[in-house]
Order: sequence, then structure tokens, then C-alpha cells
Amino acid sequence: MLTVFLKRLSATQIISLGFFVLILTGSLLLMLPISSRTGECTPFMTALFTATSATCVTGLVLVDTYTHWSTFGQLVLLVLIQIGGLGFITFGTLVSMIFNKKITLQQRGWIRESFNVLEIGGVVRLIRRVLKGTLLFEGVGAIILFFCFLPDMGFATSLYYGIFHSISAFCNAGFDLMGQFGNSSFTAYYDHPVVVFTLIALILIGGIGFFCWNDIAEHKFAIKKYALQTKMVLSASIVLVFGGALLFYIIEGNGLYADMNPVGKICASFFQAVTPRTAGFNTTDTAALSESGKLLTIMLMFIGGCSGSTAGGVKVGTIFVLLLYLRSILRNSKGTNIFGRRIETDTVSKASAVLCIYLFISIAATLLLCAIDGFAIGDALFEVVSAICTVGMTAGITGQLSAVSQVLIAFLMYVGRLGSLSFALSFTNQKKAPRVLLPVERINIG
Repeated sequence: MLTVFLKRLSATQIISLGFFVLILTGSLLLMLPISSRTGECTPFMTALFTATSATCVTGLVLVDTYTHWSTFGQLVLLVLIQIGGLGFITFGTLVSMIFNKKITLQQRGWIRESFNVLEIGGVVRLIRRVLKGTLLFEGVGAIILFFCFLPDMGFATSLYYGIFHSISAFCNAGFDLMGQFGNSSFTAYYDHPVVVFTLIALILIGGIGFFCWNDIAEHKFAIKKYALQTKMVLSASIVLVFGGALLFYIIEGNGLYADMNPVGKICASFFQAVTPRTAGFNTTDTAALSESGKLLTIMLMFIGGCSGSTAGGVKVGTIFVLLLYLRSILRNSKGTNIFGRRIETDTVSKASAVLCIYLFISIAATLLLCAIDGFAIGDALFEVVSAICTVGMTAGITGQLSAVSQVLIAFLMYVGRLGSLSFALSFTNQKKAPRVLLPVERINIG
């Protein structure tokens, strides 16, 4: 009966349902007495919020990860982060591979939708590369962080922390255990170049998208052979990282970064430019950013990472395509062109839909948050964008959310992990498009 039911669902609906079941399972596990450090049952809402944040690789929390959750609870979170980051479809496929089961055409369609790739061919090979690449990058990151933590922690703690934070960074989750030492995230390492740039590398590699991984693995340094999406992602990422770092250095150089040494300023600027897309760690006090610094952070959170990656946001490709379309309109040129290629009109339409949905949801949720809890509009907007773009950064109001607002933020994290357009399509995929087009009539725009 279950197989028949699943066959009637679209790939988008399967993914939506799968994440929902994973969140509920994680919530039940986190409610168990063994999951809390005190040995008491965790309230359902706290467990649900935390499980949603972990599964949707966000990082917003109602309780400190180290002080509240036991080692068992932390491991539950780590599993949710890993499955949520790569997608449960990936792990389902891995199980099929281990038992040498045939990957059906329907399952390949689920993989294509999960990784947001255009072609169904080669998706199983892509899964293998993703799993191998994940193991490699997370492993190398864990080893580097282990040696960085070793002078301050014991061997076992350094090893555990290296693994935990490497997975959390690669999956853009933002969960940390630094509360053990009274630190807020990685503020104690703000001027430690190896820690900072290792985390930055993990965040960026996890956030560029699995399609780009595959493309780079196939063509190595033959950049001219890269697919258009890969060229756009890499060029946009370079601009966002270095441009964002420069802007933060200028904006906060005489403000939040005023008392830092030159190395600390550079590390903090680069980290602040990368972590909003969409890791959620911080090496400085986010709430202490200037108003312009917060606005820049919101902009970077909104953009997010790349399609088919562990990151959230409206995605780099979406913004890139819309900027190219705007350029073509202003120049009165035919087509949306870049790197000697023309982007399809359907792609531009989809990008416009994604941007509009994210904007509408963000504005409506900010209005509700202000109305329910009376937060300042800037703090409420920061929290909403952080949730729907699965970032995990906060201006310091997460712990003050009412029960209704907690449900709202959890819902935003869920929608953000699925993708706003995918979430909307999960309700409409079964509807048939009309065969006859209606007559055209012009209206004025602008």
C-alpha cells in the first residue's frame, strides 16, 4: 500500500513528505530523557524547533546545543544535519547501492529533483561523487580543526569537536558546541586564520552545488568546458566573497572591528561575508553589527548559496539571471546572454517566481513577527530572512520568540530547505495545464 501511495506522488511531494517525516522522527528522539543533559524530557516545541533547524540545516536554536543536549542528543542533531544537508534521497540511494538493488527510473527522478539537476542521466554517478566528496572534504576539515582545537582541549574533545563542526560547516548548518567554553560560536577564534579559513572553505565547497562539483571533477582546469551554470556560480561566488569582505572591512573597520588587530579584521571580514550564505556561524557578535552591517548581512543571507547544494537562500543563480535580464532590458538587447550563451525565457520566469515568493513570504512573516511579539522591524526581518534562507544567524531574539512565533520560524525553515517554489509546486504538481491559451491584452508596467 505504501508503494502504491508513493507512486502517486510527484518527486517534489516525495521530498516534502520525506523531510517532514525526518523532522518528526528527530523531534521524538530529542524529546527522550537520554537526549538532554539533565535527563529530563525536552518540551515538544523545543524539540520540534531544534529538529527542524537541524534537518533544514539552519542553526537557529532555542537552547544552547552543548549545555542542553547530551552526547546522544548532539549525535541525533549531527545525523539530522548530515541527512538534511545531503538530502534523505541520497541516503536512501546509498542503502540501495549497499544492498546492490537496482535504482528505478522513478528513484532517478527523485534524485534529479533532490539535486536540482536538469538531466536524469548520470544521477547515480553524481550520487557516488557527492558521497565520496562529502567524506573527503568533511574528513580533511575535521583533521585540520582537530589540530587547531588540540592546544585548548583534550584529545577526545578536539576529535569530537573537529568532526562535529566540520560536518556542521560543510552542510551549512551553523550548530556549534562552543557553549562548553562559554563562547558564542567561534568568537574565540576570530583571529585564528587556519580555523576561520578552514570553516570558510567548508562552507563554500558545500554551498557551490553538487552539479558544479560534478562539472569541475569531469573537466578539471579546462574552464572553457565548464557548463554555463558552473561559470556563473564560480564568478558570482568570487564577487560575493571578496566584495562582501571588502564592504564589511570598510563598514565595520572603525566600528565592531575597531579593537581588532589587522589579521583579526581581515579574518572577521571574510568570515562575515561567507557565513550568511548560509552557514550561521559567527566569529563576532552579530547583534553588535552596525545598521549598515546588518543590512548587508540580510542581503547576503537572502542571496544564499547555489542551486542543488547544502545552502539555502534564493540562490546565486536566481539573482545572477535576474541581473542579466535587467541588463538586457536596459540595453534593449534580444535575449539574456552571458559567456557566449543565451539563457532560456523559462529560466528567467522561474527566477522571477522564486524571488517574488521569497519576498512575499519574508514581508508577511516579518509583519506577523512584529505584530505577535512586538520586535523592532530590523530584528524581525533579520530573523525571518535567516530562517527562510536557512542561515541560522540571529540578532538575539530567537530565545524571546513566543510559541506562535516559534511555529512560524520553524515553518519558514522547512519552506526554505525545500525551496519556496518547490514547496508551492508540491500542492500544484498534479494540476493539468490548460490546452487553450486565452487572448492577449496589453497592460502598462512601470
